[in-house]
Amino acid sequence: MEIQLFSFFSCCHWSSVLFWNPMGWGDLGVFGQPSKETPNLDMMASQGMLFPDFYTANPLCSPSRAALLTGRLPIRNGFYTTNAHARNAYTPQEIVGGISKEEILLPEILKKRGYVSKIVGKWHLGHREQYLPLERGFDQWFGSPNCHFGPYNTSYRPNIPVYNNSEMIGRYYEEFEIDERTGESNLTQIYLQEGLDFIFQQTLARQPFFLYWAPDATHAPVYASKHFLGKSQRGRYGDAVMELDYSVGQILAWLVTLGIDKNTFVFFTSDNGAALMSGPKQSGSNGPFLCGKETTFEGGMREPAIAWWPGHIPAGTVSYQLGSVMDLFTTSLTLAGLAAPFDRVIDGLDLTPSLFNNSMTDRPIFYYRGNQMMAVRVGPYKAHYWTWSNSWEEFNKGINFCPGQEVTGVTTHTQQEHTMQPLIIHLGRDPGEKYPISVLSKEYQTVLSRVTLIVEEHQKTLVPGQPQLNMCDLAVMNWAPPGCERLGKCLKPPQSQPWKCDWPH
Repeated sequence: MEIQLFSFFSCCHWSSVLFWNPMGWGDLGVFGQPSKETPNLDMMASQGMLFPDFYTANPLCSPSRAALLTGRLPIRNGFYTTNAHARNAYTPQEIVGGISKEEILLPEILKKRGYVSKIVGKWHLGHREQYLPLERGFDQWFGSPNCHFGPYNTSYRPNIPVYNNSEMIGRYYEEFEIDERTGESNLTQIYLQEGLDFIFQQTLARQPFFLYWAPDATHAPVYASKHFLGKSQRGRYGDAVMELDYSVGQILAWLVTLGIDKNTFVFFTSDNGAALMSGPKQSGSNGPFLCGKETTFEGGMREPAIAWWPGHIPAGTVSYQLGSVMDLFTTSLTLAGLAAPFDRVIDGLDLTPSLFNNSMTDRPIFYYRGNQMMAVRVGPYKAHYWTWSNSWEEFNKGINFCPGQEVTGVTTHTQQEHTMQPLIIHLGRDPGEKYPISVLSKEYQTVLSRVTLIVEEHQKTLVPGQPQLNMCDLAVMNWAPPGCERLGKCLKPPQSQPWKCDWPH
C-alpha cells in the first residue's frame, strides 16, 4: 500500500500524502472483498475518486518504487537486470547497486518549491549509504532500507537496520521486535505515529510537505500489533490489512482535525499485486484477475488506487483512466507548479484532468518483467508478447504464483514468445485472461494493427538505462550501517567477493 500526501497552505502551496504498501486489488471492500474489513479505505473512496484501471510499472517492489519516484519505467531508470532474460530483480541486502545518481527523484524537485519530504517505512532503492533517502532529496526518514526478512544469525547475515534519518537506531528482530510465531509487532503503530507527528510539525510551521508512507506489514512474514491480531476473517494477512486501513483512517482524520484536508492531496496505491505464493494466511487477493506478484498478468500489475482531496476531487467518483504509479510523479509536480525534467523521457501522465474533470487521455500501459516488455494494454485490450509465470524448477519446489489459476497456453512455465502472433485479451469481457481472442477474427486483426504501431514506436525510442541490479556481494550487507558505533552494533563484514546475482523468477 502506498500513500502520498501533499498539502497546501496558500494558493500555490499544498501538501501530499502517498500511501504505498503491498496489497492486492481485491483486498479492499470497495472492490468487492466479501469480509468488508477496510472501512476507512472504502470511506476514502466514497469521499474521493476510485481508479479501477491503475497499474504498477513492475510486478515487484523495488523497480516499482524506482518508477514511482522517477516517473520512468524501470527499463529506463536502471532498476532491472540483464543477468538473465525477463527476470524480476530487487534490492536484497547483498545487492551492490541502488537508484542511479543520474536519476532525478520527486522530492529533489519538490525541494525547489520549499517542500519538506519524509519517507516512513521501507525504502528499497539501495541500502548502501550513497543510495539512502536523505542522499536523494528526502529531508526525513524513519524506516528500513530493505524488507523485514529474518531473524538472521549475525555471523553470516545481519538483521535489517531501522533508521531515524541518517543513522540506524536498531535492527528488526532485535530492538524492533517481530514475533516469528505469532506475527506480533508494533511497527505499523510506530510508523503511524511518525506520520502523524510529521504532519503536525509541518502544519505548525506552515510548511508544504510530502509524506511517503510505506509500511510493509502485508509483506511476508506478515505482522500486526496485538490489538489487531486475530481480528480478521482472513487470517494474519487480514489482520495486517485491518491495521493499515485503521492507520489510513487516522491520518485522514488528523488532516481534518488540523484543518488542512482541503489543502492536502492524498493518494493510496500499491507497489505490486498481492503475493499469492505465501499460503492462505499470508497471501492477499487480486480479485478477478489472473495470478499475482512477480507476474505480468493482471493480478501482478493492476493495483488498488484511490485519490482524496476534499473540495477539489468530486466525492464518490470513478475514473476509468488507465493510470500508472509513474503518473504520481508527473501529477505531483503539476500540482506543485513545477515542470518535469525535460532532458529525459518521462513515462508518467499528468492525471489532473482526470482528477478534476474526470476526463480521459488515451495512453498505453507497458508490462515489463526485467529487461523484457511482456505485454501492452491499449484501451480494453491487452496483447501478450511473452508469457511466463515461473519455471518448472521453481514451480516443482512449491513456488506457485498462480495457485488454482493455471490457464493452458497463458500461464506458461517456460518463457513463451508470441511476438509474431500476440495473445490478445479483452479485459472488460475477460478480466481473468482465460480466453484469448481468435487470431482469425476481424476484432483480432483490427486490434493487432493498432497495438503494433504503439509497440514499434515504444521500442524505437527506448534507450535502456544502465542496469543497477546485476551484482551482489556479501561484504556490502548491513554489517555496519551509519550509527552502529554509537549503539555498539557494528558487525565485521566478510571479504568482498562480488558475483552476478541469480534471479530465478
